[in-house]
Amino acid sequence: MGLLCIPISSSVLQTLFLFCSAFFVSQALGARIPQPHKPLPFIWPLPAKFSFGNDSLSVDPALSLSGNGAASAIVRDAFHRYKGILFKHGDRFSFLRTPRPVYDVTRLSINVHSHSEELQLGVDESYNLFVSRAQALSGAGQVTIEANTVFGALRGLETFSQLCSFDYTTKTVQIYKAPWSILDKPRFPYRGLMLDTSRHYLPVDVIKQIIESMSYAKLNVLHWHIIDEQSFPLEVPTYPNLWKGSYTKWERYTVEDAYEIVNFSKMRGINVMAEVDVPGHAASWGIGYPDLWPSPSCKEPLDVSKKFTFDVLSGILTDMRKIFPFELFHLGGDEVNTDCWTNTSTVNKWLRNHNMTAKDAYQYFVLKAQNIALTKNWSPVNWEETFNTFPTKLHPRTVVHNWLGPGVCPKAVAKGFRCIFSNQGVWYLDHLDVPWDDVYTAEPLEGIRKASEQKLVLGGEVCMWGETADTSDVQQTIWPRAAAAAERLWSRRDSTSGNVNIIALPRLHYFRCLLNRRGIPAAPVKNFIARTAPVGPGSCFEQ
Repeated sequence: MGLLCIPISSSVLQTLFLFCSAFFVSQALGARIPQPHKPLPFIWPLPAKFSFGNDSLSVDPALSLSGNGAASAIVRDAFHRYKGILFKHGDRFSFLRTPRPVYDVTRLSINVHSHSEELQLGVDESYNLFVSRAQALSGAGQVTIEANTVFGALRGLETFSQLCSFDYTTKTVQIYKAPWSILDKPRFPYRGLMLDTSRHYLPVDVIKQIIESMSYAKLNVLHWHIIDEQSFPLEVPTYPNLWKGSYTKWERYTVEDAYEIVNFSKMRGINVMAEVDVPGHAASWGIGYPDLWPSPSCKEPLDVSKKFTFDVLSGILTDMRKIFPFELFHLGGDEVNTDCWTNTSTVNKWLRNHNMTAKDAYQYFVLKAQNIALTKNWSPVNWEETFNTFPTKLHPRTVVHNWLGPGVCPKAVAKGFRCIFSNQGVWYLDHLDVPWDDVYTAEPLEGIRKASEQKLVLGGEVCMWGETADTSDVQQTIWPRAAAAAERLWSRRDSTSGNVNIIALPRLHYFRCLLNRRGIPAAPVKNFIARTAPVGPGSCFEQ
């Protein structure tokens, strides 16, 4: 299976694969790019800098890996994954041909400057990708990826894979418009997708498919919203009754499952940020430990008056710290209705004895949870209600997670906090009436002028809440709209501004088709309601 897999001629393939017309791009970018300028290649997300020529190179299905990057298991595994993507057509049987064909590109060289394979926030993901023109005598072309880290090399491999297309006429994989020179790096260090496995359980293999698809768009954080009021599917060895709160005994994640998801993600350059949402959204905890409820008839927020509540929370975080090495941990803190506390006599008595209002108790709980996370060397992430309610009390290492609307990140960074942008009006994927272009044009730095404050915006994430998404439709709901956010978070702002129907739409169509050919059931781009079926017959590149 190649990256472009429809029966069209190689000349049409080159045109479709690489370029919007120069006229349309000039109309979209206007005076910002001097004329004549370079048209945009069909690479998603768009690289920071690139140049190209007019040659075509054939790629050997026996492509080999060289360079010091070959010493890394992360790089080797990725190389073989991408070979599997590129050579799924008849080209893999070229060894049967007599004589064996001569190919222009027989080797991919990957050089990595650092031996460290630690994956944390802000890891260097930059890379340079060079594809030489075919040599006059040998006919050979060279492909080189240079990166400071193995994770930069992974991003370079993804871009290389998008330069390659299967030609149905010659039945070979081709790189068009060589030579290529691509110098690329992400705009933001945090580029995330939130996945909710409490409202609907997602099997481990489905989560892996989603992680794999994230790597195609260069997303680098899976925010795993594992637990919520509806179900508690995760095994916690210190408190083994907690996962009695799962929907059924078959809809659970063992410790080994969680390890596997984290390790699978790391091999693709993706961190996993786990979330334990407290004190609200936690009714499922009490199925295994009823003492966590304020009363049997009033089950959340968790009982703020009991030491046991915080013992359980600490035990959960202790067990999870063994699994999740990422430096950020999400503690939720949103949508806390404190009526249970004031209406339950024992909790209300505790509030009076401690001279607290329910609002004070909300602050007390959030700060105590933060302290537990901090003692385990996590930086706490909290939904924006915590910042909106008691901004001066939050720990300085807090990351404020925006969701309610615009304008929160400017306020948070002005007070010195880091911020993650997820404005529900544009980046909540369960909002099916939000079109791709609204996702694409959303700007995490909107309203932030100072460079020092802009640096505090870590990036953003699209959120896949699971009330109406399960295995049957989750991928169609995520893609292709998540890709629109992915380019906003990776690519330079000045190169992706203008008329999005010209700058982005043809390339997003192409990327959606690429996802389909890689087995990802991305929905049509232009449907008014996301994840719905095509309205009628037509090409993938037009729907």
